[in-house]
Amino acid sequence: MITGAAGNLGRAVAIAFAGRAANLVMVDRRAAAPPPQTKALALEADLLDAASVQAAVDQAIGRFGRIDVLCNLAGAFRMGSPVHETSAADWNFLLDVNARSLLNTARAVVPRMLAAGGGKIVNVGAYAAQKGAANMGAYVASKSAVIRLTEAMAAELREHNINVNCVLPTTLDTPENRAAMPQADPRRWVAPEDLAEAIAFLASDAARAIHGAALPVTGLS
Repeated sequence: MITGAAGNLGRAVAIAFAGRAANLVMVDRRAAAPPPQTKALALEADLLDAASVQAAVDQAIGRFGRIDVLCNLAGAFRMGSPVHETSAADWNFLLDVNARSLLNTARAVVPRMLAAGGGKIVNVGAYAAQKGAANMGAYVASKSAVIRLTEAMAAELREHNINVNCVLPTTLDTPENRAAMPQADPRRWVAPEDLAEAIAFLASDAARAIHGAALPVTGLS
């Protein structure tokens, strides 16, 4: 199951897992296009609505019988004001999209993994979230929450054969970021395909001994 599946990273992760012959459940607010020649279920869901997330999980179980891997890719970035000028709207938006969405998917998916006897969960934090930064207080707080939730879930679930880890990317090389930062050198950014490979590794049996890791994926920056 991939959330944020219609985005640049979501498409790259779907392609990476399709190359490993995985069945895909692609969840987003808008319909995501599955890679060609894959067994895929594309679902529209509001990750901030627990009932919508639960309905998507129920459809996934109905189609494929279980969820072995959950990739929480949905997220957002927004430069902000100094902390003392941060609006309630910016704070709520970033905490909702980056952290509450993860909580809602965990509530719906983890009980299924526990019943099945195991699974893998990979979350997307941010390299910047390892420390505070000026005018990024709300964003850093929301992505730091992802890291701490990852660690907490890993401690809670490792004895149940469920691995929970996260990746910490720097700027992704996407058309949107190129347009927003035309003076930057995108060769120093992280290609979505490279981040997808790191996510696929953490979701693989090769990472079965890894719990609660926050893996930096920084490209050349």
